[in-house]
Amino acid sequence: MIVLDSVVMIVLLRRHQPAVAWLNSLGEEEIILPGFVVMELLQGCRSKLEQAQVEQVLTGFETVWPLPETCEAALEVFADSHLSHGIGMLDALIGQTAVALHLPLYTFNRKHYAAFPNLTTVAPYNK
Repeated sequence: MIVLDSVVMIVLLRRHQPAVAWLNSLGEEEIILPGFVVMELLQGCRSKLEQAQVEQVLTGFETVWPLPETCEAALEVFADSHLSHGIGMLDALIGQTAVALHLPLYTFNRKHYAAFPNLTTVAPYNK
């Protein structure tokens, strides 16, 4: 099982060939999307048609939501490091969701997540 962040999903939705090849290489690996990633993807849609297309793609992924204690831990990381690391609210929630699941977070924004203790970040492929 792996967790993807928004940037990885955006390149997948754009059908960037290295991203698609990487996704295909995963075989039957279960991919999890924090609910906040799904919301960010929908927020980026510019029309109902585009949103419907994104929603169709998202049916192939499991969406998970953080528990209240995960949100509390995300708040602590955010309060401690938003000024020093530039971490945003959603990144804090996404990163802490991966920590709570004991799973690596696949992202190209590894610097954003450097403040998280116990979070492993992985670049899905070389850009």
